[in-house]
Amino acid sequence: METGHQYMTEKTNNKSLDNTSSDYKKLSIQASLNGLSFCVMDTIDNTLLLSESLVFNEELNPYELQKELKAFIEKHNIHKASFSEVVVIHKNDLFSLVPKALFNTDELANYLKFNIKILENDHMAYDEIAPYEMINVYVPFVNINNYIYELYGAFEFKHNGTVLIQTLLNNHSNGKEAVCYVHVSKMQMEVIVISQKNLLFYNSFTYHTKEDFIYYLLFTLEQLKLDTDTIKLRLFGGVDEGDEVHTLCYQYIKNISIYVPENIPYLATELDKETIDFTVLNAL
Repeated sequence: METGHQYMTEKTNNKSLDNTSSDYKKLSIQASLNGLSFCVMDTIDNTLLLSESLVFNEELNPYELQKELKAFIEKHNIHKASFSEVVVIHKNDLFSLVPKALFNTDELANYLKFNIKILENDHMAYDEIAPYEMINVYVPFVNINNYIYELYGAFEFKHNGTVLIQTLLNNHSNGKEAVCYVHVSKMQMEVIVISQKNLLFYNSFTYHTKEDFIYYLLFTLEQLKLDTDTIKLRLFGGVDEGDEVHTLCYQYIKNISIYVPENIPYLATELDKETIDFTVLNAL
């Protein structure tokens, strides 16, 4: 089956992957059924060597995803490079958050079965979201992990929700007012609501139209009893000020802006911050 795709973002600087020591190069890859992204960083110069994102025209299955990832990696000769650290981020809606105090490693399937459909042969994993006393239980793409292991040996993998929650909580101010962050990508939106350094809500929704998008957002705020007249809405990811998603949200929520993360290493310009994939950068 041929799968269509669209290259969204590419950034390189004058350094190549070949003339930078592997002792100081880090690779971060995010894989989802809707797209791929990666970045390579030089930790000596604190520079971003290479980054790119790829959005598929339709949702793939895990085997098609691996085929696209292989082509994606070979396009930039990343399969021939060496790295001091490799991180893979699995982006899907196959997860469940569990309070650390109630967590038991023998109960992974039970944490997931009430939220998602799991199969007998599904491999389950979990991340601790430190220091916030939360565990993210999820189903990773096992074939992607196996492929990356064949290329680089031992590596670290996480769920993208882990990266989002941990990074936003770390960067969130101690203000009393709740803030609703929405990470936007093709057909997927992740809603994170934080108040006073506490996570009130996190979930991922599949949407097909801008009307789906606003429905999930407003329904979430309603369930949390948050006032659309006062809530701060911060959109980031695949969204721009004035596009159809931003414009529709503004009809219902006036305190809205595009969220540009601060204090991110490796990024020298505001353009970098607006175009780089948030999760691949913060995973390292």
